Amino acid sequence: MSASQGPAQRLFAAGKRLLGSLLAIGETRLRLAVLELEEERARLVGLLMLAGLSLILLMLGIGVLTTLVIVAFWETHRLTAIGLSALVLLSSGILLALRVMHLARRRTLLAGTLRHLASDRDLVEASRESH
Repeated sequence: MSASQGPAQRLFAAGKRLLGSLLAIGETRLRLAVLELEEERARLVGLLMLAGLSLILLMLGIGVLTTLVIVAFWETHRLTAIGLSALVLLSSGILLALRVMHLARRRTLLAGTLRHLASDRDLVEASRESH
């Protein structure tokens, strides 16, 4: 800085640099958030495709297995076989639904961005306390 600048000009220049730094930090954080959203979307699409395919195959397998059990006990205990098959299927479905609800409550979206923003806030507060 030259000696010809007055206090107002230096203050204006410092404010301008501060604003530029804040914009750069904001842009970096926004880019990080967008990148995390894109990664999460790609992961979710792949996960949904695999889950859908596995559900179709599991339904077919369970249907064939249930039919096999019922046919095997057709002459002696057909109602017991049908009832037990239904009980096993229903209880498994309820347990899996509870597990899915538990997993759905976990928050992973933008976890990295939130962590970086928290560290930025801590740095700002620490520098404010040191002055």
